[in-house]
Amino acid sequence: MRVYQSTKSGFINDVVSNNIGNVILESFKKNLGRTTTENEIKSWNNSMMYMNNILVDSDIPDDSGVAIEYQIPQTSKRIDFILTGQDENKKDNAVMIELKQWEHASVSDKDGVVVTFVAHAEREVSHPSYQVWSYAALLNSFNQAVYEDKIQLSPCVYLHNYVDDDNVITNAFYKDYIERAPVFFRKDAFRLRDFIKKHVKYGDSSKIMYRIDNGKIRPSKDLADSLSSMLRGNEEFIMIDDQKVVYETALFLAKKSTEKDKNVLIVEGGPGTGKSVVAVNLLVNLIKFGLVSQYVTKNAAPRTVYESKLTGTMKKTEISNLFIGSGHYINSKSNEFDALIVDEAHRLNDRSGMFRNLGENQIKEIIQAAKFSVFFIDEDQKVTLNDIGSKEEIIKWANAQGVRYHLMDLKSQFRCNGSDGYLAWLDNVLQIKETANQKLCQEDYEFKVVGSPEELRNIIFEKNKINNKARLVAGYCWDWISKNNKELKDITISEHDFEMKWNLSSDGNLWIIKPESVSEIGCIHTCQGLEVDYIGVIVGPDFIVRNGVVIADPSKRAKTDASIKGYKKLIEKDFKNKEKIDKIIKNTYRTLMTRGSKGCYVYFVDKETEEYFKKCNNVQ
Repeated sequence: MRVYQSTKSGFINDVVSNNIGNVILESFKKNLGRTTTENEIKSWNNSMMYMNNILVDSDIPDDSGVAIEYQIPQTSKRIDFILTGQDENKKDNAVMIELKQWEHASVSDKDGVVVTFVAHAEREVSHPSYQVWSYAALLNSFNQAVYEDKIQLSPCVYLHNYVDDDNVITNAFYKDYIERAPVFFRKDAFRLRDFIKKHVKYGDSSKIMYRIDNGKIRPSKDLADSLSSMLRGNEEFIMIDDQKVVYETALFLAKKSTEKDKNVLIVEGGPGTGKSVVAVNLLVNLIKFGLVSQYVTKNAAPRTVYESKLTGTMKKTEISNLFIGSGHYINSKSNEFDALIVDEAHRLNDRSGMFRNLGENQIKEIIQAAKFSVFFIDEDQKVTLNDIGSKEEIIKWANAQGVRYHLMDLKSQFRCNGSDGYLAWLDNVLQIKETANQKLCQEDYEFKVVGSPEELRNIIFEKNKINNKARLVAGYCWDWISKNNKELKDITISEHDFEMKWNLSSDGNLWIIKPESVSEIGCIHTCQGLEVDYIGVIVGPDFIVRNGVVIADPSKRAKTDASIKGYKKLIEKDFKNKEKIDKIIKNTYRTLMTRGSKGCYVYFVDKETEEYFKKCNNVQ
């Protein structure tokens, strides 16, 4: 999606009229459905003055195309400046320019990472050459127009406030990335101009940016499908920005940790920020370095799916030694492992075992068992009363064992078509937290409220014909009666004469990939930690809206659901526990409604709730 689109001459007119910041801002509001910070507006005004000076050259065609803040498909990342045209051989070319306000930086000891002053503090960030190269690589991976039409992408970096080359940004340590995306400092204006002229000699008569913007998007890679290739040493995923920094930091800490100098890394990130991709990449590369490592998750579904994808490529014992349940470390020796990688850490429990009577605390046991442990966490995905995983809890146990802890965030959005807007809107409409996104921009993500469960089922059945990546899920408000009598239907909505079963116990945690399971309905326990292209959600009577206020009703949960078992006694003991139970129900629907990478369709059992969502979705 292009925020600003013009020609070179149109861009120069906007800059000379001292209006470029406002023009970009208005386009930003129109195309992204939200505003931005004062600092970003100031950076536009500043950077575009420099770009104007670069482009004021008669050899750069007036009809070359200019795109500003182009959002890369399937991510929330934007390319600062793109100039489009044709080179001397009349081949289509797009020069991608990463603009930085930086004045100073220092070399990091992590691959593709530098240290600079960002948001009032020194922080580790992606080297700008790595950053813009990774953006170009993503476009080559995702955009059909780019790879089929052979549009040449030429990434580079312009540090217009960085006066001298002090051998930091251009340090030999970053040589590989600088060769892919050259760096230009303030004094290099003429060199940058020559770089542009090398790639853009003629104007954009073939509408390059329009074709890129309207190019079909190739589906993003599925983590489970890519596992076997990754374990053979192939690079399947390009990590961008904060993903790269988190990955390199975890790798660094894992290598340096010892029995006497242990480390814990806590990584917070919302749905689709790449937690599992970073976690699995870490597992693969730590094993490559000869470090004894395991991937840990409380959820059985991801482990089962990963194991099924590796069957036939690895021995069963090897697979079982890689993907482990969180209750496995009760009797582990101290520092038995070099690294434990804990995904979905918000789902960790205190005790382990079927009756939760084993061990003391899963977080304590994991930290104790490894020289280095990394916890990937999203506290808004806690969905049972037994979920204890939180930043504070992990810090408490790290401190208790004298282990140094480190905090990091993941923000780069990949799920939900890379739409930060959808996720912020969802948090607002579910009343999990108040955000500025009170309306949903439909260009961000395909979200639809449907009027009947049959319509929902028909949509998902149709979507599933594409590649077996569409599924139906529901809040756990219907008893699982078919578990003991396969003739019975679990989910019945009588006014629509609608009947379906919960996912079969025979499929178990493979429900999300078994082709025939599209005819069954999954729940939070079989889909958390996994994703499909399209998700259809039935919102049950445990979540209703009255006069604009969300009301969570635990009494409407199924008797067979253990997620909030004992909630009545908890509330009797302390009414403040009602807030905790309400959040579990809201978190459940947040998790279900973020399983689809391309779209989410929702049917509400309660009509007033349906009308509330339609209004918030700007559907009349």
